[in-house]
Amino acid sequence: MENIERISVFCGSSSGEDEIFVKEAYKVGKLLADNGITVVYGGAKIGVMGSVADGALENEGEVIGVIPEFLETKEVSHDGLTDLIVVESMHQRKAIMYQLSDAIIVLPGGFGTMEEFFEMLTWAQLGMHQKPIGILNTKGFYDHLLTFFDEMQKQNFITNTHQKLFIVGKTMPTLLKRMGKYKAPKLKKWITEEEVI
Repeated sequence: MENIERISVFCGSSSGEDEIFVKEAYKVGKLLADNGITVVYGGAKIGVMGSVADGALENEGEVIGVIPEFLETKEVSHDGLTDLIVVESMHQRKAIMYQLSDAIIVLPGGFGTMEEFFEMLTWAQLGMHQKPIGILNTKGFYDHLLTFFDEMQKQNFITNTHQKLFIVGKTMPTLLKRMGKYKAPKLKKWITEEEVI
């Protein structure tokens, strides 16, 4: 894990229907702390997000929260973090979380989590970064999404190479191990503005 010092974790500010989501999130934070990896996340003390932070902090880990001003009260920012960065917008939040991290992990969440995940994935598809992107598929939460990706490939909207831009794991130890060995796939050259002209 020497090449991964900080991981951005995208996940829900809600706890979800099944308590396994927050329990597994706590384990994620603990495992990252045990491996000396700093958690970068959305800054809230509630839901899956808060559980990740608590798992790291209660096991002597470092946690950096990034939260927009207008969500500081709504999401109830965590007051025990190593550092809390307050930004103006959701876009700034994603950009800073990206800049601060060597890798990305996606846990269960809603629209916001999906939006964050897809932006990171799209940037990888465009060749803008080669950071590992991991999906922790707790209790099959992302099974339907993965099936949809297969349908995208079947209909020629993405390729098999694009499906290698992310890593899926059912348990965090397995996922983290795979992420440590990740090598970004070679993508076809994108057309530049100069070439279009």
